[in-house]
Amino acid sequence: MVHGEVWTIKELFVYPNEFIYWSIQIVMYPFMTGLVAGAFVLSSLYHVFGVKQLKDMARFALVFSFALLFVAPMPIVLHLQFPFRGFNIFMTPHFTSAIAAFGIVFSAYGAIVASELWFIYRKHFVEIALPLKEKQDKTLFEWFKYLVFCALTLGVYDISEESLKRDEKAIKILAGVGIPVAMFLHGYAGFIFGSVKANALWMTPLMPVIFIMSAIVSGIALCMLTYIVTMEIRKILVSRKKKPSHMPQTTEEIKGVEMHVIKMTARYLLFFLIAAISLELLDLIFRGYTAVKSWDVLRSVIYGRDFVDIFILQYGLGNLVPFILFLMPGLTIRRAVVGTILVLFGVFMMRWNVVIGGQAFSLTFAGYMHYHLPIIPHDWETFKEGLGGALSIFIMPFVLFWIFNKIFPVFSFEKSH
Repeated sequence: MVHGEVWTIKELFVYPNEFIYWSIQIVMYPFMTGLVAGAFVLSSLYHVFGVKQLKDMARFALVFSFALLFVAPMPIVLHLQFPFRGFNIFMTPHFTSAIAAFGIVFSAYGAIVASELWFIYRKHFVEIALPLKEKQDKTLFEWFKYLVFCALTLGVYDISEESLKRDEKAIKILAGVGIPVAMFLHGYAGFIFGSVKANALWMTPLMPVIFIMSAIVSGIALCMLTYIVTMEIRKILVSRKKKPSHMPQTTEEIKGVEMHVIKMTARYLLFFLIAAISLELLDLIFRGYTAVKSWDVLRSVIYGRDFVDIFILQYGLGNLVPFILFLMPGLTIRRAVVGTILVLFGVFMMRWNVVIGGQAFSLTFAGYMHYHLPIIPHDWETFKEGLGGALSIFIMPFVLFWIFNKIFPVFSFEKSH
């Protein structure tokens, strides 16, 4: 059976070899890479631009970006018929194609994030490793913990004030360099679509810029949502009096910190959301004004078959409603949760409408193809290219974040950065 035949329904005049080859995993690919870039940009607002109100959120976002980094290439790996070939872009990177350049950009970005995390948490690693080194009777777990944190210090145990100042300079430099690299990491995903001359919906120079802006929006929204959830869990632990010593003593203190960070982050989310909406509407208006040869079939898709997906779900529910929620005075936690979920839904629908909508019409310009997402898997193919595969990809970074938080504590760690 041809790849894509299971979930493709054809209508009118469609070529026999035409199917919707790029399915849900190709939707998840730009969505997840966008979250990586957006989370890093949020963390850089403090380290580079000195927005001190985002100090706690910046550390949180950087660790979360590192967790998302490992998940970003997984949709491509799952989508490949021969997944192990995916490592070729890392082993033999070159710039002869946009996807091949991913090996260089991804490796460079990963090194930048890992280095920045090391400089931020180097003092923490030393403070954990030294007492364990001096302890005589170590348990098996303490030996394991000592070996891990001793390795993470990379042999650098100097935590003097002068050394920590050098760390701060290195953090600022890495964060500054990381911003354009993060932009390019996701911008090239838009470049892949925007450079496809054979597809009328994708062929636009604005595609990389639109992808970058929506990526920042989605990354900030996901960090806000995850931050709220973790802070609410901390309040529950405090109320049950099962709190570690580093936690605030009252739920009111946690709530005050939470609201202060959320309100400040929401301002930047609103700013980037306006920019993303403006660019997408500009692209839509430009297409209608120029009315190229393929505009007739594009109009039938945009204003006809995908009208609900684009104007109701993406622009209405995913952009306009959260824009109003964040613009209203007196932001509350519940409203912030609803707003961030809707923002993430809107960005996901944008990716869906680009990837799936771009394949909705035949190259004959006289036929259409409909995509039906496999809900109940019948084999491995329908699982990884269906709802199960998409949910697995989305859940994975949260599991990694929980693991990384054991090494890079985002709440208990206190530092002057």
